Amino acid sequence: MKYHTQALAYPYFIAALALFLVQVLAGVLAGTVYVFPNFLSETVPFHIIRMIHTNALLVWLLLGYFGASYFLIPEECERDIHSPKLAWLQLGLFVFAALAAVVSYLFGIHEGREFLEQPLWVKILMAIAFIVFIYNITLTVLKGRKTVVSIVLLLGLWGALLFFLFAFYNPDNLALDKLYWWWVVHVWVEGVWELIMAAMLAFLLIKLTGVDREIIEKWLYVIVGFSLFSGLLGTGHHYYWIGTPQYWHWIGALFSILEVVPFFAMVLWAFYLVYQSGREHPNKAAMLWSLGCPVMAFFGAGVLGLLHSFPSINFYTHGTQLTAAHGHLAFYGAYVMLNLAFFTYALPALRKLQPYNQVMNMWSFWLMTGSMTIMTFTLAFAGVLQTHLQRVLAMGFMEIQSQIELFYWFRLGSGLFFLIGAILYLYSALGSVREQAAVARRS
Repeated sequence: MKYHTQALAYPYFIAALALFLVQVLAGVLAGTVYVFPNFLSETVPFHIIRMIHTNALLVWLLLGYFGASYFLIPEECERDIHSPKLAWLQLGLFVFAALAAVVSYLFGIHEGREFLEQPLWVKILMAIAFIVFIYNITLTVLKGRKTVVSIVLLLGLWGALLFFLFAFYNPDNLALDKLYWWWVVHVWVEGVWELIMAAMLAFLLIKLTGVDREIIEKWLYVIVGFSLFSGLLGTGHHYYWIGTPQYWHWIGALFSILEVVPFFAMVLWAFYLVYQSGREHPNKAAMLWSLGCPVMAFFGAGVLGLLHSFPSINFYTHGTQLTAAHGHLAFYGAYVMLNLAFFTYALPALRKLQPYNQVMNMWSFWLMTGSMTIMTFTLAFAGVLQTHLQRVLAMGFMEIQSQIELFYWFRLGSGLFFLIGAILYLYSALGSVREQAAVARRS
């Protein structure tokens, strides 16, 4: 590490990985309920498990972005973080808010809005923590060297904060609620988070490939332009069935096509730069995650998202297991793998070690990625069958569930293998360093 405040990233990564484990465990529990419907039904109902699963995902991803920002901004801006004390305050507020939300859910206290279930006071704490973070990072960037990576990252983080404020608007009218609800849920993951993704991936590629910064920044401009342009207007594909004017059908369909472009560009960008560099970086595990991220994001967020974003298709598939297939692979490919790539790159430096436990780390990559791919195919097949039985043959809901039960078993199995991969990753990233221990024994 070149700057001592980069060490602020370490506690953020630890908190993020702890919540990552919570999220995966909750996902396995939720998958178990699908095959054993009465499992934990009186102790922790399914909707509470699902809240913990989805909210833990969002919070640990944000903690990862915060930690990554504290690691890369000093290097990009060539100065230390403006206020380490504020960074610690922010971490305390955010982790407390996350834990308070989980406890609230377990006691049945929540707002009931999907992904935004947090009680109002928890949302306020999260917003305060986010504002503290933005203030700290913005001052650091303004006082230091300006790079395309730091500016794009800052733009994405500001966007995430501003659009989160719509979570506080909760109108009584359900159609109006959904209109603005998507301004948080969609614009985050298909808009401003893509800027964060592009900036973090650019930083990793600069470090891992050694390719000239100007070449990487030119690609970054193209990706950011398409992400903002298509992501904001692509929100229209969520407006088909909530009472908005019919022109949203055309806007949603057109910009859903364009939303695929930045993800495809990221795939070309990453592989082209690695090919051009011809460089063998010692951290092979970080390179594997960095290349896997845009590939899986392209298929999960890009291709699967596009397949059921057209009005004529979405009319039948909306709300089926196809949505779950898209959501799982999109989040895993675009954002989970991004954070895991960054942790794999940064943790050796934070722990003052050479890249370590790489074979184990790469095994975790293949276990989690393979499991998520199987889960996605399973849910996609279940969704196609569900669509036909429910929307074409008009079969009853419970009868349909019995028809697709086999797919739920496959999903549970793939979830268990994903959990094994996650535990393997945690040990490889935070456990004892096997390679160096072997070297020490030989010496």
